[in-house]
Amino acid sequence: MDLSGKQIVVTGGTGALGTAVVSKLLAAGATCIVPYVHETEVQRFPHREDPNVKLVAVSDLSDETQVAKLYSGVKPWASIHIAGGFAAGKVAETDKNALMAQIDSNLVSCFLCCRAAVNAMLTSGGGRIVNVAARPALEWRFGAGMSAYTVAKTGVAALTVELAEEVAKDGILVNAVAPSIMDTPANRKAMPKADYSVWPKVEEVAATIVFLASPENRVTRGAIVPVYGKS
Repeated sequence: MDLSGKQIVVTGGTGALGTAVVSKLLAAGATCIVPYVHETEVQRFPHREDPNVKLVAVSDLSDETQVAKLYSGVKPWASIHIAGGFAAGKVAETDKNALMAQIDSNLVSCFLCCRAAVNAMLTSGGGRIVNVAARPALEWRFGAGMSAYTVAKTGVAALTVELAEEVAKDGILVNAVAPSIMDTPANRKAMPKADYSVWPKVEEVAATIVFLASPENRVTRGAIVPVYGKS
């Protein structure tokens, strides 16, 4: 896979999955534009000094002005949207503020980044967009106890499919992955008694994302790809 000379935006690129994605993109020759919110993210990001990484301070990806800043001057071949948030909570326990926080961090941020990416790609002849949904976006029963998160990620899945139809003739292929619980240090800490061996590894999920974002993906669009591992 050769991504030499291609600019790729990776939101959430300093997180566990994002770092794995950026690693694979850099290995293929891409230049990565990676937003971050807190300076501590930069300090632990292993690619912070790579000349092919541009780190951009962005306070809120659900804010149109901040998203415009991120994409300013960028001609992306691909835009990968991993940024989001998670909060558990049954419907009876979730107030409007908690609901809107999940919708903003997961769905609105994805929508605005998709819009910015599409507008940039329309002037450059096409590209690839990859969003990150979640297993509850495909299997709603798995969302019991995480109501707002499920609603937001289901929105990401719907956005992916309808946008793929809108821009297919423009040479822009839009897809998403839907991970189950991934094997990350944070998830192991939160669920110390779980069977980690069945969880997909972030490197495995990253491989699927990078393929969908690459020129080697010539025909797949509108897909919400399950990446569940053995779980």
